[in-house]
Amino acid sequence: MADSTSKTKKKVVLAYSGGLDTSCILAWLIEEGYEVIAYLANIGQEEDYEAVKAKAIKFGASKMIVPDLQKEFVEEFIWPAVRSNALYEDRYLLGTALARPLIARAMVKIAQEENAQFVAHGATGKGNDQIRFELGAYALHPSIQVISPWRLPEFYKRFTGRKDLFEYAEQKGIPLPVTPKSPWSMDANMMHISYESGVLEDPNHHAPADLFHMTVLPEKAPDKAECLDIEFKAGVPVRVKNLEDGTEKNTPYDLFVYLNKVGGKHAIGQVDLVENRFIGMKSRGIYETPGGTILLAAHMDIEVFTMDREVRRVKRDLDVKFAEQVYRGFWFSPECEFTRFCIAKSQEHVDGTVTVKLYKGAVHILGRTSPLSLYNEELVSMNVQGDYEPTDAGGFIKINALRLQEYCRLRQKVADQKK
Repeated sequence: MADSTSKTKKKVVLAYSGGLDTSCILAWLIEEGYEVIAYLANIGQEEDYEAVKAKAIKFGASKMIVPDLQKEFVEEFIWPAVRSNALYEDRYLLGTALARPLIARAMVKIAQEENAQFVAHGATGKGNDQIRFELGAYALHPSIQVISPWRLPEFYKRFTGRKDLFEYAEQKGIPLPVTPKSPWSMDANMMHISYESGVLEDPNHHAPADLFHMTVLPEKAPDKAECLDIEFKAGVPVRVKNLEDGTEKNTPYDLFVYLNKVGGKHAIGQVDLVENRFIGMKSRGIYETPGGTILLAAHMDIEVFTMDREVRRVKRDLDVKFAEQVYRGFWFSPECEFTRFCIAKSQEHVDGTVTVKLYKGAVHILGRTSPLSLYNEELVSMNVQGDYEPTDAGGFIKINALRLQEYCRLRQKVADQKK
């Protein structure tokens, strides 16, 4: 933090949303003597970007930069997550966690281009995002200095709650929200929307019927199922075809946007969970991730179909490692780079097409085909012997039974000694 007695202007790139918190932080940084460059990443969230830009300039930002990162998000972050069947604690598809390293990377790039010594964000001191933003920034720009107002005593002691922020906004002429604030917080991007805080902090408070934006409730989904063919090459989706109406998409961005649309229509991807934050506390979150959920089911199926059993055993451990690394903000770490490299290697032969049926919140696998499948229909058939001698199984079973027999003998010996 700059010496409070010095008013020498220093440049800071502020991750700016235009909401109450970051608008007040913008004004506060200017008050502290900084030249502020506002920055908002377009990663597919519904936003009036021109209005946000005009607001930032009006209240003192020297400029507002809004890079379109949607295609990068799909190809460089969502696709590696699909390849890794990425799930944090078996349920969360990491929509927010995957976006943060991309946002941090663009923020650092702007700081370097604008010769800014500082970057700043409005993340709270209790959440994961402060960790993700800052680890990303330091990994890409080791000498950058990060301003995190909600961890600075001079900020959080001055603004102890929403009331203080409202009063400060009035003093600075910052317009206050004219509509009632939702009783929860939202974070949106093209992969998902997350909901937490407010009334949702009670883990038994059921999700309100009007909560979801990307998806409908299952009871409001169509009564007619919809079937899709999803094609993969090297573990990456390359084509989706709707078998009902013939719609076909074959570029990463268009494919993913389409799966979000059709998945949302069928209530796919709603999850309500309690997760373990990296910082040490449990939190309740509700997520909707329609396209990601469809791809997870399809990719997992084609992977089992085409991948050697023992390779997949190793790869499943890497999947868990990858999810934890991303969730904890270590995308740019050497271990995460290594994990992604190994997972990419495992996907070399994961080619093929999976047919899925979407219905009332569920993704059903109907079939799969691949030119590189390890499935041997003749070998596995109950009607054809194939290149397999049934008598060989007897020796296989006896060898595997040996340690079980010895363990049983041990237990019997211990039981006899206790008599």
